[in-house]
Amino acid sequence: MILSPIRTQCCAVSSTESVTQDAVTSGDYRIRLRFTLWDMDDLHGRIALVTGASRGIGRAIAVALAAAGADVAVNYRSSLGQAREVEQRITQQGRRCFTVQADVSLRGDVDRLISETETALGPISVLVNNAGIARPQAIEDIVERDWDELIAVNLKSCFLVTQAVLLGMRARQWGRIVNLSSVAAQVGGVVGPHYAASKAGILGLTRYYASHLSREGIRVNAIAPALVETDMVKANPSARADRVPVGRYGSVDEVADAAVMLARNGYITGQTINVNGGWFMN
Repeated sequence: MILSPIRTQCCAVSSTESVTQDAVTSGDYRIRLRFTLWDMDDLHGRIALVTGASRGIGRAIAVALAAAGADVAVNYRSSLGQAREVEQRITQQGRRCFTVQADVSLRGDVDRLISETETALGPISVLVNNAGIARPQAIEDIVERDWDELIAVNLKSCFLVTQAVLLGMRARQWGRIVNLSSVAAQVGGVVGPHYAASKAGILGLTRYYASHLSREGIRVNAIAPALVETDMVKANPSARADRVPVGRYGSVDEVADAAVMLARNGYITGQTINVNGGWFMN
């Protein structure tokens, strides 16, 4: 809520109403200030699902959403021990957590993931499509199997999980979907064309869903990180910090901050938030 620096008059207003207040300064100057008062959407009691949440960016987002008041489903594919650590961090904050294994590139696993999550926690209101893999390869080394796997894990999964939660979101007229893309979608990156294409496809999905669901209370946005200090990035010798203007790696918490902001904001939709140290500017 924005308040007058001189005099505060409290009142209840909706997110679209504005209030005009007078702020009187020293001398004969009177400044009329128009303040728009708003409250970000409260995540307390909301159910969030984060795919690929056992480590890295997904882990940070899951913990940050819990800190913002959400109960969180932590999805993982194979790292049960790490997923349990995330669950412990969430429950220590007084929030409920459900840890569930699923390969989100498979329709059957996705259906089970959604069903088990909603049975354990309740209807999913916030979805973070974070699951993904990177396989740094030279152009001449990429074969059809490599292409198919990255498209399935990075892009198809985003489509499958989104489709699975939309029925409930549309019925409730409220939803937040945050898709993790990459700077590779914008500049090509340093992993390979299969990775860049999968992440560019996520931006197309984001814009389509956002434009067609905005009147139904559902907001869909993407985050395009670059050189965030994760195991995936550190395993790529081409991912050097000197590639970005700020001259350092990003932190997973800096990406998580953007994800929570998008989950709470009811006016931003169809956008790509570039958490990239200035590598791509628009």
